[in-house]
Amino acid sequence: MLLAIDVGNTQTHVGAFEGEALQQSWRFQTRAGATGDELAERLSGLLKLRGIGFDDLGGLVVSSVVPPLGTEYERLAEQYMDLGCLIVGPGIRSGMAIEIDSPAEVGADRLVNAIAAYDTVGDVCVGVDFGTGINFDAVSADGAYLGGAIAPGVEISLTALTERAARISRIDLFEPKSAIGTSSRAAIQAGVLFGFAGLVDGIGRRINKELGGEARFIATGGFASTIVPFTETITEIDELLTLKGLRIIHERNSG
Repeated sequence: MLLAIDVGNTQTHVGAFEGEALQQSWRFQTRAGATGDELAERLSGLLKLRGIGFDDLGGLVVSSVVPPLGTEYERLAEQYMDLGCLIVGPGIRSGMAIEIDSPAEVGADRLVNAIAAYDTVGDVCVGVDFGTGINFDAVSADGAYLGGAIAPGVEISLTALTERAARISRIDLFEPKSAIGTSSRAAIQAGVLFGFAGLVDGIGRRINKELGGEARFIATGGFASTIVPFTETITEIDELLTLKGLRIIHERNSG
């Protein structure tokens, strides 16, 4: 069994694969200062809930945008799993040409999403990850990573709004009844949901035009299901896109 771990700035997404099939998945809050021992305790508890032990694992692959945690996962794998840990980064066999100015700069999560999106589509495509930021990652028809765009995410934008505006309290997001809110809460709902949908469509249309107008967009990330229903450029959501990409990368670097 392969354990794939996507460490984001806000959440960590974990998936257990048997071959190509995802058997189980979990999410927990990312804590940048966590030690390998703490991570081992957290993972052991989650796996145990599904009747899985460290001895059942045959591989570990990690994508992390929090650099110190990559080292801690390597320590965890060595001390508790007796496994090597594949960290996505420079030097791995990604199977994808990276055609940007400085290939070493591409974030691990962005590369993983691009690989999974192209594996799904097999043609020109764009992965859109709704995480701490909103990442657009473009792939050419022949499977080369071309770069993309990064915009502020929903969560950090809401946090900034509520922290800096004394009379605005934190709200949960629900579908607005109209674009003209008749209360502060309704106005925020409309502004955030329709606003981010417009942002995604605006960037998406520009990227699609540069790609020749035939790109297929696949969304993933925690806020994808919240925003995508209000967009026109995205029709597909795959909440497991990053985990699938990690499995593909592990396969390409095994044996």
